[in-house]
Amino acid sequence: MSTYKKEFGTAVQNNAGDYTGAVEGQLWYNSTAGSFQFRSFATAGAWATGADMNIAARDRAASKSGVETAMLAFGGGPSDEGETELYNGTAWSELNDLNTGRRGLEGAGTTTSALAFGGSVASPTVALTESWSGSTWTEVNDLNSARGQMGGVGANNTSALCFGGPFPSALSKTTELWNGSSWTEVNDLNQGRDTMGSIGVATAALCSGGRSQDPTQNGPGLALTESWNGTNWTEIADMNNGRANLASAGSSTAALSFGGTLRPPDDNVTNTELWNGSTWSNQNTLNTGISLHAGGGTSTSALSFSGKIPPGSSTAATEEWIGAGAPVTETITTS
Repeated sequence: MSTYKKEFGTAVQNNAGDYTGAVEGQLWYNSTAGSFQFRSFATAGAWATGADMNIAARDRAASKSGVETAMLAFGGGPSDEGETELYNGTAWSELNDLNTGRRGLEGAGTTTSALAFGGSVASPTVALTESWSGSTWTEVNDLNSARGQMGGVGANNTSALCFGGPFPSALSKTTELWNGSSWTEVNDLNQGRDTMGSIGVATAALCSGGRSQDPTQNGPGLALTESWNGTNWTEIADMNNGRANLASAGSSTAALSFGGTLRPPDDNVTNTELWNGSTWSNQNTLNTGISLHAGGGTSTSALSFSGKIPPGSSTAATEEWIGAGAPVTETITTS
């Protein structure tokens, strides 16, 4: 008959109470509780298929803040969409449209307090900003500079940050801060770019990846990451895989970036990377390579939806990220 010691080389540890020094996979006897206990193994995060949206589109924006069971999506292309949809963790439902349909816009906030800004209407970029009350959109003061394909973050409709954007190149570094009534230009990004990942809130944000307007720096897509502290942008650790047209979720200290394109030849990728506050690490990939998609939530509970899939079609697909599980102490019961 085999024993624990014979199989694993050690006898079962006896401990009065929870054994805080236990490692993953270790079994011990809790003499206080009179039961065997086990330290489980950590689990890896993974993407799972969620409910389709009502309308297939790309270049959408999202409320971003919150978790994957509460997300607001709005705008989109390739035509200039005004549709707004709400995800409750099970299904998408249509709500009141934006006042001005557009694509390539950015968003911030929650399902009850969101902001939509910038984008393109019939090709020209716009500076339009709209505020979401939880039921309707209201036009508020414009951005100082019209732009699309930029980054945007914010906790609600009274505090947001907009940064980067496409041509003219002067706007590719420009950063603007929203205080609930107007936009103010603040310090620029170090690296001009568009179609980047944008994560966080107006006082603590990340800008990762994207497309440079300098062809000598572009290659397959930028890996550069910059951190915003409420005043300045600072270059920090690069992503493992440079790419453009990606989506992101989380905070400036715990973030997830996923999907996008390698340029050239603009191939969609499934790459997922996790930011722990100092470095990026590769994670389990999306089920489908996608670009020009939207995302939001946290680094452990995120959502990826809509976007562009080969051979160039818009999609209504949704994927849900359930993050890695930490080791926990389990009690072994016998019958």
